[in-house]
Amino acid sequence: EVQLVESGGGLVQPGGSLRLSCAASGFTFSSYTMSWVRQAPGKGLEWVSAINRSGGSTVYADSVKGRFTISRDNAKNTLYLQMTDLKPEDTAVYYCAKYRYGSGWPPRRSDLGEDYDYWGQGTQVTVSS
Repeated sequence: EVQLVESGGGLVQPGGSLRLSCAASGFTFSSYTMSWVRQAPGKGLEWVSAINRSGGSTVYADSVKGRFTISRDNAKNTLYLQMTDLKPEDTAVYYCAKYRYGSGWPPRRSDLGEDYDYWGQGTQVTVSS
């Protein structure tokens, strides 16, 4: 059974930092492109970042470029998102997601619900003073 379990969310002041983790199990983690996706209150899903199976290639949404860093440890089956210089508009539930199409790169982003077949339960990030 595929499982993705996020952790590391919380309340942080503007300008602060958080590191999210996503523990993966039930599939060959190192064979898959992975992404972080977020959903702000009252809004739809927003793709944030993706990383290829080796960790050697990454892509970011313009809204987080230069502030967020995605990484992975295939030995630990864990995906990470280091978030710095956090802004109130970063407030959202953050999900890690497994790419449906394996190691495909760069990942499609036209339909997140279709392009990613497994999602974690999400971790809340709140940026507020």
